[in-house]
Amino acid sequence: MKYQGVLKKMKTENSSQIQYYLDMNSDFLNMNQLLDKEIVISFVTYECLNCHLEKKVFRQGYCKSCFFEIPNAADWIMKPELSKAHLNIEDRDLAYEKSVQLKPHIVYLANSSNVKVGVTRKQQVPTRWIDQGAHEALEIVEVPNRYLAGITEVALKEYVADKTNWRKMLKNDIEDENLVEWRDKLKVFIPEEAKEYFIENNLETHLSFPVLKYPEKPKSLNLIKTPTFKGKLVGIKGQYLIFEDETVFNVRSNEGLVVSIEI
Repeated sequence: MKYQGVLKKMKTENSSQIQYYLDMNSDFLNMNQLLDKEIVISFVTYECLNCHLEKKVFRQGYCKSCFFEIPNAADWIMKPELSKAHLNIEDRDLAYEKSVQLKPHIVYLANSSNVKVGVTRKQQVPTRWIDQGAHEALEIVEVPNRYLAGITEVALKEYVADKTNWRKMLKNDIEDENLVEWRDKLKVFIPEEAKEYFIENNLETHLSFPVLKYPEKPKSLNLIKTPTFKGKLVGIKGQYLIFEDETVFNVRSNEGLVVSIEI
């Protein structure tokens, strides 16, 4: 069977083991069903996720002109503390910015390779944690807008990481951490404006990934340099496909590439 489509991050469903789905235009592939099977991934061309033209991807699945113009690629996406919709100040498109920034946001602790702090819209829980390959996570603050979540994250990352070590995460080189203890330790560093939104008594969420074998020395597949790759799929974690020969492929960072997948 052969499928072709533009890569977008895999959709996920949290059950006893996380289910992964790849949208290949006219088909949805349940990637869990491909575990222990040989698959061939080939690069075909580019397609910007916004204008859908055959233009080289610049960042986040967008061509260069779209990346610098569209509201969903503005700086506040990666740096929530730059959000200004709560002040009625436009960055690129105030209506869009209000629709995203003025929604409940969660500041959380997650453990994927180490304990890290992060921000996500409330409706993105637990999708955000799954995408990061976190095996445990805990909501610590729920605020009414993105700005408050952003300044809380900035304050807390003085004391805890805000990045995931992808190699450690994929090797499953992880330590069990008591996130409740971390939450209580970090409480004093939450900014005054966000203190009232602290979540006191919730429990950790635990996530289980469909992995048959973890790589000891993961090596990243660059589909532009190696346009065709064949391998046996042995795991999926975060947004990575893990192959038997320890090659790993980050679907998220290859958004906007049109690929064919042969099973």
